[in-house]
Order: sequence, then C-alpha cells, then structure tokens
Amino acid sequence: MAAFTLNGEARTLDVDPDMPLLWAIRDVIGLTGTKFGCGMAQCGACTVHMDGTPIRSCQTSVGDAEGSKIVTIEGLSGKVAETVQAVWIELDVPQCGYCQSGQIMSATALLTDTPKPTDDDIDSAMTGNLCRCATYHRIRAAIHEAAHRLEI
Repeated sequence: MAAFTLNGEARTLDVDPDMPLLWAIRDVIGLTGTKFGCGMAQCGACTVHMDGTPIRSCQTSVGDAEGSKIVTIEGLSGKVAETVQAVWIELDVPQCGYCQSGQIMSATALLTDTPKPTDDDIDSAMTGNLCRCATYHRIRAAIHEAAHRLEI
C-alpha cells in the first residue's frame, strides 16, 4: 500500500511499492496526460511535480512517492500554469505534442521558482526535456513571454 496526494486528492494504492509512479498514474489511476517516453528518465515526457519539484515519474517508484504531493498535467493549476498553457497555445509551441506535457510541467516549475529566467536558466531547467520535433526556440520564446505576462 502506498499513500500520496495526487492533484489534490488523497490516494491509497495497493500496488508493488517498486512500481514506477508513471504506471500507477497512467494504468492504475487512469490519467494519461503524463507520457511514457524512454523509461530511463532521459526524455522528460513523464515529468510530474512531486512536492513542487519536477521529477521523472518513470524512474520514481510509488514507494518513493509515499506521503508526497504529486501534480500531473491534469492537475496543474494557478496563475503561472495558466499563463504558461495560454502562451503555449498562442505561440503554437507544440508540433506533434507528445513531449509537451513534460515541457509545460518543467516550464511551470521554472517560472514558479525563477520569475525572470535568463536563456541559461531556461536551458538548465529544460535540459532533459527532449522534443523530437525540435520546437526548442518556440519553447524558449513561450517561457520568456509567460515570464513577461506574469511580470505585468
């Protein structure tokens, strides 16, 4: 048994504590916005927030999440998240879209912690979030635009 809060709701799962959190979120709970990419914490498609910090859910066990507050793309909310999501749409950031939930999760965490990020801050925060469509310039532009809107 593992207990944690997922998107503001207390959850208790009767699963192997070694099960990757990603599979618990997708297969047991049924939230499919968090994607499986590589299974090795290298691509960022599975990024969720654990206690406010972006983590790779494919390499985090359910047991490691015990007692934590987990937020997925479905539960992401608040001014920063809403601004990031709105700018993402307005600037047509996604191409295929597969990696975008992980990108948005990382970008939201960055802007929450660093309201006026530099290009280096963005590069550092987004490292490990791969985009096969190479929308990196649009991602950076969207993060800068979101930061500007949040500043106003």
